[in-house]
Amino acid sequence: MNRLLRNLFAATLLLKASTAAHAEDITVFAAASLTNAMTKAAETYEAETGNHVRLSFASSSTLARQIAAGAPADLYISANQKWMDWLAEQDLIATESRQDILANSLVLITPADSALGQITINDQTGFLDLISPEDRIAVGDPEHVPAGIYAKQALTHLGQWDAVEDRLARADNVRAALALVERGEAPLGIVYRTDAAIARDVKIIATFPEGSHPVITYPVAMIKDTKATGAGDLQAWLLGNEAGVIFAEFGFGSPTEEPN
Repeated sequence: MNRLLRNLFAATLLLKASTAAHAEDITVFAAASLTNAMTKAAETYEAETGNHVRLSFASSSTLARQIAAGAPADLYISANQKWMDWLAEQDLIATESRQDILANSLVLITPADSALGQITINDQTGFLDLISPEDRIAVGDPEHVPAGIYAKQALTHLGQWDAVEDRLARADNVRAALALVERGEAPLGIVYRTDAAIARDVKIIATFPEGSHPVITYPVAMIKDTKATGAGDLQAWLLGNEAGVIFAEFGFGSPTEEPN
């Protein structure tokens, strides 16, 4: 190896060593509905920065409770405002970092081979008329899962909650509700549009009308005591155009409300 090549090789090793020395692990707790989009976004960010993004996905409520119990998260992305508010009330987020990052919509799905076709949801829709007496409607648990909370709000607004409450298959998160429909274990499901978009074996037969539930926005914030100096940079990148293109690929929209 001649001197020039040796020098180039040494410089490359030095650059790699420097990058490794400054590389950082950043842990993101994100709502289950973000699994595919955030995985791709994290891979892109890692390739550009050399930092490692650790992802933990679950129901927003589960993640918020884990953070409150001391789980080492640096960023938190919730599928609704409720659980971000809950952490803020406990003084666990950097309130000045809180911003709305994404928007979504709520849809009614069936297995892809279902005989049900497109319908319009309104206050005359009889959801139980769409399923057999022994069947249930898959949904995130309305007691704590954001998608289920939105579903309850929509069904209540439409005057249908009392009729369907006892006919729900309550899942631990929205992806679990999606899986019940994908496997044919439930003939109907209420999920986010983005979840339905990534599933192979379901189809959307209706979208819940605007005004039947609060606008679905995803807030993001840094955890107050994060030790990751790059957490703010990652959040800024997630709010930027490059990440926006990735999120749009998976069906997410821009938030329609002003950031908190």
